[in-house]
Amino acid sequence: MRDPVLACIGLGANLGEAAQQVRHAAQALSRTEGCEDLQLSRLYRSAPHEASGPDYVNAVATLQTRLTAPELLRLLQRLEAAAGRERPYLNAPRTLDLDLLFYGEARMDSPDLQLPHPRWASRAFVLFPLRDVCPHRVTAAMLASVSGQSIYPL
Repeated sequence: MRDPVLACIGLGANLGEAAQQVRHAAQALSRTEGCEDLQLSRLYRSAPHEASGPDYVNAVATLQTRLTAPELLRLLQRLEAAAGRERPYLNAPRTLDLDLLFYGEARMDSPDLQLPHPRWASRAFVLFPLRDVCPHRVTAAMLASVSGQSIYPL
């Protein structure tokens, strides 16, 4: 049996009951076989970054998983689809957005999955909740670099 790996997942939504969608996705992850010890950050509200539409509700979850990174990505995509996620155009508003930020210390660059997530360090909506659950990954300099992005805890 595969040893568990610490994965970090970004959760966000800006359509419908966004906070409820984020919490529901975290609960679904915690009930998935092969995923244990889920820790969820506080919820944050942020203005859309490089997008338009209503404000987002964001969080970051960490969990121990025995799933491979591609298996975990497929699970995240199934949860998005179950929440009604549509992709009509790049950065469209969404009912649920789940991003695999880190899978242990793995590095991957494939058409389907890049690890770590290529833009994690440039987004306040990732850094602030990530600091809640995985503080060793976030530095003061990183937070300073996104100080112009609107974000606050709910």
